[in-house]
Amino acid sequence: MHKLSYALADRWAPFSHRPVYSIPSADSSARLVAGVPAGDSLPFATLVASLAPPYLLLYVLHTPRGEGAEGRYQSPAISLQEFQDFIGRFGAFLSADARFDIWAYSMEEKATIVWDRHNQIFAYGPIGQYVERLNALGFAAGDPSIPFPHLHHYRQEFDDDAKALLGSLPWSHSMLRPEDEQ
Repeated sequence: MHKLSYALADRWAPFSHRPVYSIPSADSSARLVAGVPAGDSLPFATLVASLAPPYLLLYVLHTPRGEGAEGRYQSPAISLQEFQDFIGRFGAFLSADARFDIWAYSMEEKATIVWDRHNQIFAYGPIGQYVERLNALGFAAGDPSIPFPHLHHYRQEFDDDAKALLGSLPWSHSMLRPEDEQ
């Protein structure tokens, strides 16, 4: 399953990024942008695990399907093991459904990794470290852009996982910000 489809002649086709990343700014400390091939949770999990715990997760639910109210759900501080358990439990959902964006923040390093609805990762913090981790996963410098037009998928088969995710941690809920809305 996939989060995105793109227009291909007279039909919609699944879209998967190539394993590439870029550092868009001339200032290499700004951010890294990477494509997530086939929506695999491994690049996100690897980059987050490269940072010092504890972590805060921010689950930005912009397109709910009945599992809860739209909004920002922030976790309490979690350990590396709790993060890995979370990814292990919800990885298939996170990989194949576009109703959300998810952020991880290292409180110690003040670094943020965002995995968005377009299967792109935006990483702020130790850029050199991120490049090393992605290169070890087979990534290379390139253009992680998404095609236009494209279509997001909000899959009924993941409704139970979406509800379970919201029940998995004692999240604090707040309203969406303008930049969160689709």
